Amino acid sequence: MNFIEKLPGPLLVFIGALCLSFGGLIVKSFEGATLWQILFWRQLFFVILVGVFLLSTYKKKVFIALYKSGMPGLLGGIILGCGFSAYVFAMYNTTVANTNFIIQTQAIFLAVFGYFFLKEKISKITLASIILAISGIILMVGSSLSPGELSGNIVAFVMPSSFAILIIIVRKYPNVDMIPLQLFAGIVAMIIGYLVSSKIIISVNDLILAFIAGFFQIGFGFIFITIGAKKTLSAMVGILMMTEAVFGPLWAWIFLNESPQFIALVGGSIIIIAVFIQFYSLLEIEKKS
Repeated sequence: MNFIEKLPGPLLVFIGALCLSFGGLIVKSFEGATLWQILFWRQLFFVILVGVFLLSTYKKKVFIALYKSGMPGLLGGIILGCGFSAYVFAMYNTTVANTNFIIQTQAIFLAVFGYFFLKEKISKITLASIILAISGIILMVGSSLSPGELSGNIVAFVMPSSFAILIIIVRKYPNVDMIPLQLFAGIVAMIIGYLVSSKIIISVNDLILAFIAGFFQIGFGFIFITIGAKKTLSAMVGILMMTEAVFGPLWAWIFLNESPQFIALVGGSIIIIAVFIQFYSLLEIEKKS
């Protein structure tokens, strides 16, 4: 898989985000599996793919790579594993559009966590984008009056917050390899799915969908993004990650006839505008430095 390393960073991030955008479509296409069964099988195939990738990359030194990730890698893996679990729960209990829009708040979480844990200053533009994003979130969550959608919207915030915490850990420990960390995350989410699910046997159709989700959707998605981010400006990574928010609801609308509520589109648009403002300001800062 060394050829992946030779591809342009922005292209890898774009392809990775495009892979992730199929998450809602795949999760909502299962015919009988419960959300916890989906979580178990999806993460099982994800762990297999990441394991194969690590073996092909590190060969006999794979366990050394896992050991070197240390406590930051283990902690980051647990947090990301919880994020994987929250993603499946949210997709089952709210719309694809809501989940994808809420995930884009990861840039806002990153700014706030960076201020508290890395002592990074929040500019006036960043503060304005945070306030704007919060207003969009209130519109989206407030419009979901049914208990199911409200709980799905709330749990959906675990994914962007866990991703932001993960990035904070990586920035605090820049020598941590992200790929072994993903292996830990997959194992944690797989264990959660197994423990909560009453049984893990699912139909052949659902097993195929779990394979597609684990291998191609989140498997190659996260691997491409991880490798591509090393060669791409952080601001550009954030903008390219919006591919997920744009295409995710589109696939659900085309293939599942799931039309997001108008108020959710308004709130989601406000969130995306806020994130664009945040990354535009970061891009300007990087140009000047």
